[in-house]
Amino acid sequence: MGKVIMKKTTSNAESDFPKLAQPALRALAAAGVRNLNQLTKFSEEEVKRWHGIGPNAMTRLRRALHEKGLSFAADREKRE
Repeated sequence: MGKVIMKKTTSNAESDFPKLAQPALRALAAAGVRNLNQLTKFSEEEVKRWHGIGPNAMTRLRRALHEKGLSFAADREKRE
C-alpha cells in the first residue's frame, strides 16, 4: 500500500493575510475571518482584544488593509 499524504484544508491561497504568527492566525480563524475583506467588518479596537493578536499583528494587518484600500470598520466610519 502507498503512503497517504494529508494536506491542510486551509491554504494561503484562500487568505490574503500578511505573514503573521500562529497565535494571530488562530485568533483570526476563531473569529471566522479568512481574508482581509472579512476583517473590515470588525473595528480595530475589537480585533486588538482577540487573544493572540498583539501589536505586531495589528501593525501588519493595518498595513495590509491600507495596501488594498481597505480599513477596519471604525476607521472607515471616522473618514466618512
